Amino acid sequence: MKNIGIIGSGTMGIGIAQVAASSGCKVYLYDANIAQTEKSLGALRSTLAKLVNKQKITQEESDGIIGRIVSCVSLSEFKNCDLVIEAIIENAEIKKKVFAEVESTVSENCIISSNTSSISITSLSADLQHPERFIGIHFFNPAPLMPLVEIIPGLLTKKSLDFEISELMKSWKKIPVIAKDIPGFIVNRIARPFYGEALRIVEENIATPEQVDDAMRTLGNFRMGPFELMDLIGIDVNFAVTTTVYKDYFHDPKYKPSLLQQRMSEARLLGKKTGKGFYDYAESAAKPEPLKDEKLYKEVFMRIISMLINEAVEAKRLKIASDEDLEMAMQKGVNYPKGLLAWGAEIGYDKVSDTLQNLYNKYQEERYRQSPALQKA
Repeated sequence: MKNIGIIGSGTMGIGIAQVAASSGCKVYLYDANIAQTEKSLGALRSTLAKLVNKQKITQEESDGIIGRIVSCVSLSEFKNCDLVIEAIIENAEIKKKVFAEVESTVSENCIISSNTSSISITSLSADLQHPERFIGIHFFNPAPLMPLVEIIPGLLTKKSLDFEISELMKSWKKIPVIAKDIPGFIVNRIARPFYGEALRIVEENIATPEQVDDAMRTLGNFRMGPFELMDLIGIDVNFAVTTTVYKDYFHDPKYKPSLLQQRMSEARLLGKKTGKGFYDYAESAAKPEPLKDEKLYKEVFMRIISMLINEAVEAKRLKIASDEDLEMAMQKGVNYPKGLLAWGAEIGYDKVSDTLQNLYNKYQEERYRQSPALQKA
């Protein structure tokens, strides 16, 4: 697969284009907004120039990467592509229309894929004439830096395609993991409590965003706390993924979205990209220091980590992916300091179970129900 079509030239699209072009592929980059493509290519040139200055790559390599990316004005230019990766807005109906147009353009041997982070692969492929050649290829942001790629075959995907794409991703110097086509796949399903439970704690005035972030960094060795990470991802994007997972799991209370996050999305307080979210990113703004409280920090950490471990144990029980891929996904996809199954064994599954039982007793909510496999772990 040497000719790669990429639909969408936003942050993800241009990132995937850089990855593919860096591996020697010819990339056909299309966006309905031509100005966006030119803007993204300009930003990529700047990024590569910095890498050259830092001697991370040579000028020849930089020129080669840019030279292998072709800006397209129509999807008809994808006719010779071996693989097409869609990286546009997380809207199933818009994606389906694009895939129908792609299928009418490319050859029958061309693989069609989506970079969706949460929409059903089976659903996206259902109306295609050849759904067997459709698969999910989910990169993480920023694509050139984050090593993980989730490979998601749908119910209609041919059996060998996940292996073929995994081998391709390895040749692109990525770490592929194969996941079942379930809401959120591996990372966005298991990681939901990292955000959801943190938001719940703040909504109840148990702790501030600064305290929650500090607790997770100091006690859990997380590189970023949940609120810092939501600000980086985009509060609206994080909220949309949670809402999709919640809806697709038939409103399972475990994945219930946060009213606080919805209100912040409505107010356009979206994080770094708007200059303000849970934190203020104005140059003149001082980042508030959290009021450290050892007992509170332990409560916050155990509450969030127990919810995460419970999700990992349940994913293992349901065979969403292999144990190795479950552990790898959380470490390489969202930079967790260790795999959650190993973390559960380290803390003690009995302590995790007790924490969840105490939360259930306090709130009487299904949100805190334990995986049937947790007490056997």
